[in-house]
Amino acid sequence: MTRRTEWPVGATDPGVGPGSGFAAGHLAESGCEDEHGYESAYGPEAGDGHGPGPGPGSASGSGEGAGRRARSRSRSSGSPSSSRAEKGEPRDPVEQARNICLRLLTGTPRTRKQLADALRKREIPDEAAEQVLSRFEDVGLIDDAAFADAWVESRHHGRGLARRALVRELRTKGVHSAVIDEAVGQLDAEQEEATARELVARKLRSTRGLDRDRRLRRLAGMLARKGYGEGMALRVVRQALEEEGEDTEGLDEPF
Repeated sequence: MTRRTEWPVGATDPGVGPGSGFAAGHLAESGCEDEHGYESAYGPEAGDGHGPGPGPGSASGSGEGAGRRARSRSRSSGSPSSSRAEKGEPRDPVEQARNICLRLLTGTPRTRKQLADALRKREIPDEAAEQVLSRFEDVGLIDDAAFADAWVESRHHGRGLARRALVRELRTKGVHSAVIDEAVGQLDAEQEEATARELVARKLRSTRGLDRDRRLRRLAGMLARKGYGEGMALRVVRQALEEEGEDTEGLDEPF
């Protein structure tokens, strides 16, 4: 049986927080009035005309309209870096990397490789990415071993996946081979076969009315797609068909 893993709900380091509060803190430190920084950057007069000041019907309305258009053109012609600064996004690549990782980790555990790939896609420098990822590992916000344990437990009990399929999935997520071996090693052969029998029992009714060979192929194919070996799949399906009174003579050969 696999062990249940408790994901860390916080961090001991005051510089790394577990959720949106951390990002909000950085926005507050940047001097923005709201989370987007529009109030402090542009002021209420940059809105839709409902702020203080003369209304659109006043003599100065056309002058104010021209002024707003001029300010709008000035903002739209600014550089991408100035636009990011106006929105409260940090220019420091380490801060950018930290905020990206925190957003991705909110509610969903991820492996180090998944986060590294996301930072690379956002063109975060390797040195800054490495610094943030290592720090997140130190405080427990990244834990590939815990991720692998939880993945095996969830995908085996929830989807009935066998060890071979679980290994394949964890590899695609960048988990180290030694960590994968330890996680899937908690599934013994008896538990794996018991799960295979449960899968066949649930599927068996939908195959009634088909001839024996078609039932065999359909049930064994279902197990194969979930990562069960040919020998185990044939044995489990054969026994299930026998219990329903099917003649299983000749089904000892590989399918």
